[in-house]
Amino acid sequence: MPGPGGRGARSFLTEEEKQNKPKVTKELLLRIFSYLKPYTKQLLLVLLLIILSATFSLLPSILTGKIVDEGLIGRSLSALIRYILLSLGVTLLSNLIGVAESYLNSWIAQHITYDMRNAMFAHLQKMSQQFFTSASQGDIITRMTSDIDGVEMVVSSTFTNILTNVITLVIAAIAMFQKNALLALLGIVIVPLFALPTRAAGKTRWTLTRDAQATNDQINGILNETLSVSGQMLVKLFGREQYEYDRYESLNKKMIGLRIRESMAGRWFRVVISTFAGIGPMLLYLVGGFLMIKRGANLTVGDITVLVALVGRMYGPVNQLLSFQVEWIRSMALFTRIFEYYDMPVDIENAPDAIIPNSARGNVEFSHVGFAYEEGKPILKDISFKLEAGHSVAIVGPSGSGKSTMVNLIPRLYDVDSGCVLFDGTDVRKLDLAFLRSNVGIVTQETYLFNGTIRDNLLYAAPDADEAALIEACKKANIYDFISKQETGLDTVVGNRGLKLSGGEKQRVSIARILLKDPALLIFDEATSALDSISEQAIQDAIEPLIHTRSSILIAHRLSTILSADEILVVKDGRIIERGQHKDLVALGGVYTELYETQFKIEDD
Repeated sequence: MPGPGGRGARSFLTEEEKQNKPKVTKELLLRIFSYLKPYTKQLLLVLLLIILSATFSLLPSILTGKIVDEGLIGRSLSALIRYILLSLGVTLLSNLIGVAESYLNSWIAQHITYDMRNAMFAHLQKMSQQFFTSASQGDIITRMTSDIDGVEMVVSSTFTNILTNVITLVIAAIAMFQKNALLALLGIVIVPLFALPTRAAGKTRWTLTRDAQATNDQINGILNETLSVSGQMLVKLFGREQYEYDRYESLNKKMIGLRIRESMAGRWFRVVISTFAGIGPMLLYLVGGFLMIKRGANLTVGDITVLVALVGRMYGPVNQLLSFQVEWIRSMALFTRIFEYYDMPVDIENAPDAIIPNSARGNVEFSHVGFAYEEGKPILKDISFKLEAGHSVAIVGPSGSGKSTMVNLIPRLYDVDSGCVLFDGTDVRKLDLAFLRSNVGIVTQETYLFNGTIRDNLLYAAPDADEAALIEACKKANIYDFISKQETGLDTVVGNRGLKLSGGEKQRVSIARILLKDPALLIFDEATSALDSISEQAIQDAIEPLIHTRSSILIAHRLSTILSADEILVVKDGRIIERGQHKDLVALGGVYTELYETQFKIEDD
C-alpha cells in the first residue's frame, strides 16, 4: 500500500478531466487492442507470471499460520525452521518472477510505443503544410512524446496492475474462506472502508499541491523576467525594484503557507489511516477470539494470524482498484488524443496512378488558380501565367498579396482550390510527389539549417555527393571562399538553426544546397530581403548566373533582382494586375510605378 503522504498517481478526476471524459466505444477498445495483438504470446506469458507472482507473494502470509501453530505453539524447532526457510524461499521466488514479469512488461510496452511513434511520425510526414502552419508545434510534440510515453505507462503499469490486484484479491479471498467464511466476509467488507479515506485525503493534498505549483510557476515567472539582463535593465530604468520585491515577497509568503498546509494534511492523514488500519486486525482478533473461546469454532491462533495477514495484504490492491475508473478514463483519453492525430486526413498525397516522367524541363503554367487558407477568405484569385523552360519570371507586389503562396503551390505544399498548376504540361496533382519536389528548389527568406556541419546540411540535398560536387556547388553559391578560410572547412559546425553563421552565409549555404539538389525549377522567395547590402550583393552575384541556366521564379524587393527576369508579374490582393518589362511597367503609372517610386528608384539612380 503506498504511503499516505506519498506523491503517487491521483485517485480522482479533476473537473477538467470530468468534462472531457472520452467516449469509450467498442471500436475504440478494438483499436487499442489491435496494438497488443502482435504481442499476444508475450501477453499470455505475462499473465502466467502475474498469477505465479501473486500466488507466491501470498504464501508467506499463509505460512505464518504454520509458523505460529506448529513452530511456536507446538514448540517444534524443526517445523519453525522449515516454514521460515520455505517462506523465505517463496518470497525470493516471487521476487524473481516479478523481475521477469517487469522485464517482459517493459519489453511489450516499449515495442508498442515504438510501433505507435513510427506510425505517428510517418503520418505527420504526410500532412500538408497547412497542418503545420495551423497546428500548435507544442501540441504536435506532446502527442509524439508525452502522450505516447503515457501509453507505455498504461501498458506496463495500469493494465498489469489491474490484473495483479484482481488476482491477488481472488487468491487472498480463497485462502481466507478456506480458514473461516465469517471472518473472511468480515475482512472483505471492512477493507474498502479503510481504503476510502485514502482517496479523500489524496484529493485534499492534490488541491494543495496544484495551488502550490501554480504559485511556484508565478514565482519562476517573476524570476525569469526580472533577473534576466533585459529585465533587470528595465526594472532599474523605471525604478521598480520595490514593486518587484513586493510581488515576489507576497507570492513567497503564499507558497510557505501552502507548503505547511500540504505537509500537515499528510500528517493528519497518516494519523487517521494508522488508526483505521489498526481497527481491522483488532476486529478480526476480537471476532476470531470470540468464536474460539465462546463458540468452540475450529480455529487456531495461526488461522487468525493468517487471516489478519491476508487482510493487511488486501489494503493495497483494494485501494488501487478503487482508482481503476480514474486510471481507465485517463488511459482512454490518452489513446483518444493519439488516434485524433492518426485520423487526421492527409490532404496532399500521391494519386493512385501518379505519373513519373523520365525527365523534367521546368515549364510552369498557372491556369485560373484560386486558393484560400480559410474558407471564404481567398488569397489567390484567377491567377494565370506561363514560364517557359530556361526562362525566368519575377513576382512583385505589396506584402501579403499572395506571392509566396503562389510558389508554394508548385511543389504542392498546398493544393489549389480551383484551376490548376501545370509542370511540364501535367497537373502537379497527377505527378508523383517525390519526382515533383525533387525538381523544384526553393530558397526562402528564412533559411533553415540543421544543427550540424556545413557538409551535413549540403548532403541533406544529395547524400551521395562527393567532395568535388560539394566544392563546386559552394563556389557557384559564392560561399566557398568563406568556407575555405574556416579551420575545419566544410566540417564547420553551423549551430542550432545555423546561428553560428551570418544571415548572408546561411543564405549562400542554402543556395549551394539547392544546387546540389539540381532541380529543373529554381525559386528564390525574397532570398535577400533581410540582409545587409554586402551580403545581398554576394547572394545576388550567386543568383545572377543561375537564373540564366534554368527556369527560375524570383520573388524580390530589389530592382537588380527583378531586372534579371524575362518577365515581371505584379500581384495585388491575390490577382496579377500588371505584367511586362520594367520600362513598360514604370510607364503605366500603376502599382509597379508606385513600388518603383517607393522601393526601387533609389537603387536605380
